Amino acid sequence: MAIADVTIIPIGTETTSVSDVVVEIHRILKESDKDIFFELTPMSTLIEGELPVLLEVIKEIHEVPFKLGHKRVATNIRIDDRRDRTTSMSGKLNTVNIKLAADDKKKEEEEEN
Repeated sequence: MAIADVTIIPIGTETTSVSDVVVEIHRILKESDKDIFFELTPMSTLIEGELPVLLEVIKEIHEVPFKLGHKRVATNIRIDDRRDRTTSMSGKLNTVNIKLAADDKKKEEEEEN
């Protein structure tokens, strides 16, 4: 599985808000029949799935601002495609959280001594 961090930015709009675009993008993602998992963050959307599927989905959501009447769109894409083992967004977070918990436990033990 690959993970894509996607930010779609309409350019030259009359407002600084992009929430209407984000809402429509997430409607499309929710209604998608593709095998993806996605998560909205304050600055982007994370999408997990097989790389060819992700690229199809990204192409589809890139079109959203145009369909809403915007004339120019910038889309930033960052892809994590690990092929030596299976990964997931939740797995990556879990690994970091386990290491942080171990650090916290070690600090507590050091403070007790």
